Amino acid sequence: MPGPDDGVEAVVEIAADHPAFAGHFPGAPVLPGAFVLALVMQAASEHPALAARLGDTPQVQQVKFLAPVGPGQRLVVRLRGSVTGIAFQVVCGAVTVARGQLAPAA
Repeated sequence: MPGPDDGVEAVVEIAADHPAFAGHFPGAPVLPGAFVLALVMQAASEHPALAARLGDTPQVQQVKFLAPVGPGQRLVVRLRGSVTGIAFQVVCGAVTVARGQLAPAA
């Protein structure tokens, strides 16, 4: 079985009627970036070896949002251990929608 340094993945189906879309944005719903980060944090918390890298109060060291996420999309959260914490990538099909780095609090 691969370890966290080799990478782990979590698949998340975003329901078309998810409450995170309410008001964000009327007529052109987009999943808020904070919700995308919450998915990353949730995925990390489900893997004890990765969660241990972040400690009790992890922080976002770096993040880039590269494409919008709409209703009914399937996201894959990819995590791998890095020198300073956890590197992450969130993809929808062949498109990277976000990537960045989580680290333990200083």
